[in-house]
Amino acid sequence: MRNQRRAATRLAAAAALAAVGLTACGSGGSGGGTDGGADRKAGRPAASGTASPGASATPADGSSRYDPARYAPQVDRYAREAGVSPRLVMAILYNEAYKPHDPEFERSWQKIKPDSAFGIANMHRAAYDETKRGRPFADRSWFDLPDDPALAVRAAAWYLHDLARQLPAQLPAQLPDGYTKDELLALGYNTGAGNMAAFARGARPGPQARTYLNTLRGNWDKAQAALKR
Repeated sequence: MRNQRRAATRLAAAAALAAVGLTACGSGGSGGGTDGGADRKAGRPAASGTASPGASATPADGSSRYDPARYAPQVDRYAREAGVSPRLVMAILYNEAYKPHDPEFERSWQKIKPDSAFGIANMHRAAYDETKRGRPFADRSWFDLPDDPALAVRAAAWYLHDLARQLPAQLPAQLPDGYTKDELLALGYNTGAGNMAAFARGARPGPQARTYLNTLRGNWDKAQAALKR
């Protein structure tokens, strides 16, 4: 019965996602500004703390109780390894918690939508494969992401590192629309490096990117609290 309930839950979630046309963040935007459709990235870390290979983000009882805060140790470790803000990485995990993060579900959904993303950081394959080059997780496959949340955290942190290197060396003292550097990086995570650079120059985000940024701002305090637990 438990397996039947879990299967029914996954099918219902898949149907809901299909009904509203949800894909991983970074899907093409619509009028009113730039949303972008560039791939995003996330990678695979060596097992550490509470997240180890094979540790699903979804509880074993099949419930949907998923809180990114459970990966605070991995967020802190790998954000510092990549030289980015742990709070930013955690806030992005909260942004990306909109869909079930269950390995079986993700693989089933990927069969329906081959261009979908994997892992708790919702990383696309091309983005992951680019990010892992020369990194400690270079030998890890994108297909490992659903089963290894720590890898997803590590790759996301290094993707943000790569985005930061693509920002202008000298950002304006006051960024357009009052963005902080971390908010620009989050927009880059959502829409790609090219759009991020355009936003830094004053381009207006489209509705999807604005929603992503507003959600990030709403998750900012929650992310900080999660890292202090």
